[in-house]
Amino acid sequence: MKKLFYIPVLTAGLLAGTLLPAYGLNGTAAAMEASVAPAQSEINPALPNVVILATGGTIAGSSDSNTDTTGYKAGALGVETLINAVPEMKGLANVSGEQVANVGSPDVDNTILLQLAKRINELLARDDVNGIVITHGTDTLEETAYFLNLVVKSDKPVVVVGAMRPATAISADGPFNLYNAVKVASAPESKGKGVMIMLNDRIGSARYITKTNTTAVDTFKSVEQGYLGAVVGDKVLFYNEPTRKHTTQSVFDVSGLTELPQVDILYEYQNNGRYLYDAAVAAGAKGIVVAGSGNGSLSSASSEGAEDAGKKGVVIARSTRVGSGTVSSSSSDLADNFVSTDSLNPQKARILLMLALTKTNDAAQIQSYFNEY
Repeated sequence: MKKLFYIPVLTAGLLAGTLLPAYGLNGTAAAMEASVAPAQSEINPALPNVVILATGGTIAGSSDSNTDTTGYKAGALGVETLINAVPEMKGLANVSGEQVANVGSPDVDNTILLQLAKRINELLARDDVNGIVITHGTDTLEETAYFLNLVVKSDKPVVVVGAMRPATAISADGPFNLYNAVKVASAPESKGKGVMIMLNDRIGSARYITKTNTTAVDTFKSVEQGYLGAVVGDKVLFYNEPTRKHTTQSVFDVSGLTELPQVDILYEYQNNGRYLYDAAVAAGAKGIVVAGSGNGSLSSASSEGAEDAGKKGVVIARSTRVGSGTVSSSSSDLADNFVSTDSLNPQKARILLMLALTKTNDAAQIQSYFNEY
């Protein structure tokens, strides 16, 4: 059983100021794995029940300096600190929390993805859980969100949230992002929208939104397909619906999985060679996503390496390094064990290809998944 403990309530303003180091919550603090729940006397039966699953990241980051927005320690604070820092959430929902992991998002691996997905499905199967919020580092947030979009087996709201500034920074964006995420997870109209990403007042679909800037707080954008909606004042407003299959419509099921197939990403550039394809195959890759130039184009050397990999049964997924647009299919793709990735960027294409390979090695069937999800 996870240890339950409580800490003093901090306001969002104190969390964003210089008081955190005084509480010992600086860059060297190690957050304990814990769960936190409201006291029985604090539960409001008229409100929905939302569970926050914390994984670390900048939203739980800390630094000795309140002007440090780049040199902080990610994942320094635990879920109980994040919840107690935003007591205003109590007016939205009965909020409880669990610490699933506490890492910077580049260290979120397949083991954490599977653990997180299974726990979400366990929680959402309960009648007393109405929605889930996941706190996450922004660097790979879109990958986790898209993975969950494909494997969560519920139409209840699931919202992934992060921050671009650590909790100790002046004007930290994490507390209000978290408040808005709980607001979205609590809203009845959020049901059936698939997994959503909530930052900077905007609600994005896990399928379409991506990180576009290294440090700006408005980094998450859905340039071509647009946002699902926004939080404006005290209202959750939806304007669009995701059209691709997700959650309850998905054929992908991780309940019995303990690992995922190895899929690597290779980047197309001038004067590249085939040796990275050979190395990926030798290392055990079952699939390779190519961040191709333009419309998923490969050089002659890359094509040679990719085609040889395809002959060995490795599925090659052509994406693009461009940043937007749809990679069209080629008439020779399936013959070479290639698929095109539609409008998925390389990192999301890797997620779908991993899950596709848990179902089949047939390139034609995998292509149909890229056409539908």
